[in-house]
Amino acid sequence: MLAFLLLSVTFSRDIAPILYKHCAGCHHPGQVAPFSLLTYEDAARRGKLIAKVTADRYMPPWKPEPGYGRFQGERRLGADEIQKIAQWALAGAPEGDPRQLPPPPKFAAGWQLGPPDLVAQMPKPFTVPADGPDLYQCFVVPLPVAELKYERAVEFRPGNAQVVHHALMFLDPMHSARHNGTSYPCFGTPGFLPSGALGGWSPGSAAIVMPPGTATKLYKDTDMVLQLHFHPTGKPETVQASVGLYFTAQAPTRHLVDIPLVSRNIDIPPGATAYKASDSFELPVDIDAVGIIPHAHYICRDMKGWAILPGGRKVWLIWIRDWDFNWQEQYHYQSPIRLPAGTRVFMEFSYDNSDANPHNPNHPPRRVEWGPDSTDEMAGLHIQAIPVRESDLDELGRALWGKLVRTTRKLH
Repeated sequence: MLAFLLLSVTFSRDIAPILYKHCAGCHHPGQVAPFSLLTYEDAARRGKLIAKVTADRYMPPWKPEPGYGRFQGERRLGADEIQKIAQWALAGAPEGDPRQLPPPPKFAAGWQLGPPDLVAQMPKPFTVPADGPDLYQCFVVPLPVAELKYERAVEFRPGNAQVVHHALMFLDPMHSARHNGTSYPCFGTPGFLPSGALGGWSPGSAAIVMPPGTATKLYKDTDMVLQLHFHPTGKPETVQASVGLYFTAQAPTRHLVDIPLVSRNIDIPPGATAYKASDSFELPVDIDAVGIIPHAHYICRDMKGWAILPGGRKVWLIWIRDWDFNWQEQYHYQSPIRLPAGTRVFMEFSYDNSDANPHNPNHPPRRVEWGPDSTDEMAGLHIQAIPVRESDLDELGRALWGKLVRTTRKLH
């Protein structure tokens, strides 16, 4: 019976659809993955490897736990898909009937949303060395905007997808980042306080389209600061990333607001395995949560975000059981989550500062405090929200400002 089950799973009929759906976005020529998975020959020679990394859920990279928020672009494999891959590898990776092979996915060569209204590019190429640790580098990109514009969509193009691991895009209308030069190392934070953000990119990401009525204001002569994570490939690589911006004539009628749950109360002794950092905030108005952005550094292990509605019901916003800084993303909900006034939102992060944490950069472990450097830690869970009623925007802003003031007082 086992032999029959193994032989019944083939690449053409069973495995190719899984790889095309979940893996090919990164595993095709010219992308960040080290090999392609578009053909039977490509996949068969790595059958055992594919079975192992999918069974361990190391690949495809998707950190949120199922059932704790429903997100767009989810790459998580189902248990039945993992089982099929394991059976296929154990059977010797049979090809099956090539006539059953579905058409391979096609990847757009041009801009996903058509020609942008403005293309902004890094002023000059950057060379990533052949070897060494991953690099986190910021680039100041002046936007040639002569008057107020309303940005409705944005698309990041890495220029060299084999070496760019992920990107974050920040707005700097006050040119604060320029004191660092046009290019500077920037682990964790971009080194200044952004006025806003245009979103993020990771391999396989789609263009970012703002929710209806929430276009981002781009002021005259604003700088965009790109924070790029580079992964050396074994040979020198040149990168000159670009960003396509799409405008609308319609001024925003609704506003996307960042609700930050953050803690700077971080002082983790060496050897601590379950150090906690937490924060909460009571919503003064009804909001729709449309996305969430978690952030910490290397030794964070567990991230939880949830809401308690006025009636006491718990709504999960996200749970990442095995945080990995190298796979940080911005997550967008499949549908907005309505949270009424009086809801309290919470975050709790757990840190493992022991030798047992495979992500701990310090051996032996040492004391870790809050800070922006790679040797420090952070705790931030940013809820991207839209007030249900635009008239409530000022009230929400005042409540968030009060939260910031109270947090600042605690630090002094």
